[in-house]
Amino acid sequence: MTPHEAFDSMRDQWLTGPGALSGAGLADDVVVEWPFAAPGRPRRIEGREPFLAFAGPERAALPLRIDACDVRTVHDTTDPATIVVEYSLTATALATGRRATADFITVLTVHDGKVTHLREYQDTMKMTAALSPNG
Repeated sequence: MTPHEAFDSMRDQWLTGPGALSGAGLADDVVVEWPFAAPGRPRRIEGREPFLAFAGPERAALPLRIDACDVRTVHDTTDPATIVVEYSLTATALATGRRATADFITVLTVHDGKVTHLREYQDTMKMTAALSPNG
C-alpha cells in the first residue's frame, strides 16, 4: 500500500460509518499524533493496539455522521513514503441535524505497505462549535 492508497482507505472508512476499526493497514509500532488536540485529549499514541483501544470506542461514540471528505490537494514530499493531504470533512450532528465542515491536514507515512506515522492537524475549535447544542 502506498501513502496515497492508505489515505484513500482512511477516507473510505470515514464515509462508511462508525464500524469497527480493524487496524489492518497500521504497522504494529504506528505513531499517531494530534498536535493541536483539545484539552484532555491525547496528543500522541504509540502502537497499533493502544491506538485501536482508543479510537475504536471514540469512533463508535461519535455524535455525527461524516457525509463528505473533500481533498483539496495532496503534496508529495521528498520522501516517497510520506504525503501531506489537505482536506475537509463535512458531517451532520446526529442530535441536531446541523451540518458543518472542518479543515484538516494529515501527514501520512507508509513503510512496507503499512501506516507507520500519521500526524493530523484538526480545526478543533470549529469541530467543538459544530457539535455543541447551540452551535
